[in-house]
Amino acid sequence: MKFTISSSTLNNRLQTLSKVISSKNSLAILDCFLFEVSDNQLSITASDNENVMKTALTLDEVDGEGSFCVPNRTILDSVKELADQPLYFEVNTDDFSIKIGYQNGVYNFTAQSAEAYPRFQSVPDGSTVITIDGGILNESISRSLFATAQDELRPVMNGIYFDLTPECLAIVASDGHKLVRNRNFNIKSEVPASFVLPKKPATLLRTVLTKDSGDVVIKFDSRSAEVRYPDGMLLCRLIEGKYPNYNSVIPEDNPCQLTIDRLSLLGAIRRVLPFATVSTQLIRFHITNGSLKLSSEDLEFNTSAVESVNCEYQGQPMDIGFKGSALTEILSNLVSDEVTILLADPSRAGIVKPSVQTDGGDVVMLIMPMLLND
Repeated sequence: MKFTISSSTLNNRLQTLSKVISSKNSLAILDCFLFEVSDNQLSITASDNENVMKTALTLDEVDGEGSFCVPNRTILDSVKELADQPLYFEVNTDDFSIKIGYQNGVYNFTAQSAEAYPRFQSVPDGSTVITIDGGILNESISRSLFATAQDELRPVMNGIYFDLTPECLAIVASDGHKLVRNRNFNIKSEVPASFVLPKKPATLLRTVLTKDSGDVVIKFDSRSAEVRYPDGMLLCRLIEGKYPNYNSVIPEDNPCQLTIDRLSLLGAIRRVLPFATVSTQLIRFHITNGSLKLSSEDLEFNTSAVESVNCEYQGQPMDIGFKGSALTEILSNLVSDEVTILLADPSRAGIVKPSVQTDGGDVVMLIMPMLLND
């Protein structure tokens, strides 16, 4: 079997797929990429036994069909150092010897039989299907990943929750201290359905999806999800369990409204945060009409910082404390020029959202306050 493929194209796909492969695989064969050549296409698969990612490439020149497994480090290390050029593969499917010719040299190594590579079952027909724009899915995942938990007792909190309802598709993440809810009102279903996507496949999707990815089709049941995008597909095992009622913790009646330039606030927090107590990272907000004063202190090391930022504020003057690192993450994962922070009192959760929401959807982030020692 012979085929020709661009070195840069192959390298780009392999680099993405390599993120699936685990350093501690239960099966030795999973240290390999599965190559399958048929119908003028090269299909490459990588797996860690819970997540399977596959991509397909059209071959310009091909003679024969077959499948074989290539050790991931061998092919990755040999291809990534090459400038963009054609690679000429010659594969003997009897003894699995491989010869790769390139502009100034040749590689020779041995592959493995594809017979030992696990075959994975697709999500059955009749399962719930969601079709979503790849760019929107990428943005929702990127905005949510930082809010996922590391909780051994409640594993559902460690993933991103997809909640399909008659009103919208909500994509949610929370660790109990902060929460992100992305809603898309253009995607809905009269039959509610939901699943929890683990962090690893979510991170893989964030890597492969772009603003120009086109439509992505997600098919899922109670155990697994199959995500098909233009360049390939991802099959993953889901986190089983009941996700908490996230809507119940989002306050609907925070009357005090602070509107402020996002980057100005983010910069101010980053400047005062190094002077806060390391263990708490507490930053005090003193809010009055037209002004927000940020302050931090560490009594043990006798350090403190104060900075004022102009803002628009409607409500009673208030002092409230937030964890600086959590607020930094929230502001960093929004892209609007201005943000609106809705507050009620120093003991209740604050809501952070873009001042202008996108058409057909909205984004809400919640942060729990910290106790102030007056």
